[in-house]
Amino acid sequence: MELNKIHHVAIICSNYERSKEFYTKVLGLKIISEIYREERRSYKLDLSVGSLYQIELFSFPDVPARPSYPEAAGLRHLAFTVKNLSSYKNYLEKQGVEVEPFRIDPLTHKQFTFFSDPDGLPIELYEE
Repeated sequence: MELNKIHHVAIICSNYERSKEFYTKVLGLKIISEIYREERRSYKLDLSVGSLYQIELFSFPDVPARPSYPEAAGLRHLAFTVKNLSSYKNYLEKQGVEVEPFRIDPLTHKQFTFFSDPDGLPIELYEE
């Protein structure tokens, strides 16, 4: 038996409209489907990341905050590759997103950086 690939990454947000705008307008992810589940008072927004991956963005009433930063125990962060790290960093900053200074991966010598989604989830950009 073996695992084949990651099917999706699930993210629970505290403010659905704010997070939907961030992931679709700022990051440019495409909407696959969007449903409201009345019984859970919850939205589920499926977003495509390229042609292989998917993010499920959920909203629930009264979600507790989760302390999070790139070096926290547990699931650390979400990471995307980009062709031009400097250009993408500049784009994000023009959108009002605070982006950390570049770091260098000591193994690959590639540049990477972090920024956060509206709920503080660390997101990494890694140079291809």
